Amino acid sequence: MSGKKLLMIVGDFGEDYEIMVPFQALQMVGHTVHAVCPGKKEGDSVKTAIHDFEGDQTYTEKPGHNFALNATFDEVNPEDYDALVIPGGRAPEYLRREDGVLEMVNHFVSEDKPIAALCHGLQILAAADAVRDKTLTAYPACAPEVEMAGGRYKEVDPTEVVTDGNLVTSPAWPGHPKWLAAFLDVLGTQITHQDKAIA
Repeated sequence: MSGKKLLMIVGDFGEDYEIMVPFQALQMVGHTVHAVCPGKKEGDSVKTAIHDFEGDQTYTEKPGHNFALNATFDEVNPEDYDALVIPGGRAPEYLRREDGVLEMVNHFVSEDKPIAALCHGLQILAAADAVRDKTLTAYPACAPEVEMAGGRYKEVDPTEVVTDGNLVTSPAWPGHPKWLAAFLDVLGTQITHQDKAIA
């Protein structure tokens, strides 16, 4: 299997699981993942937040882990990457206003490269005019933004995924298993299992 080179755009108070799990899982299957944040360089960290669903009208938020960046935002060239990953959390609400973020996203859209977005990550895609005429999902509070940007919001359970062409979306981190599986499918990643007898 030949691994792909993936770009992940993150920021302070991005959702902990939505950054950590795909970052590690995509590397585990042989892909290179470069995590970048505007205004920060390789070796810097972003603070993450843990969002949980505890019966309130929206998610609760607790401090997460510090996440170390392994590439420098100002030094990466989107043309060098095969796909884009956009985690959710609170980071997308301000990342969509950072210089260079929308230009990066637009490269992946214009070249029809795979994009995986989760939860509030759709705020960045909506700001980049990257959801027009696409069917997708997101955290339900993002539905109006998706629709105002010309996308078709599809309400699904938090464990589900929606794929439209090369765009793979899920409402939140409970969707990781199906979201990652669908993204790997779009990437053309094949995983084979061998049954081994246990003595």
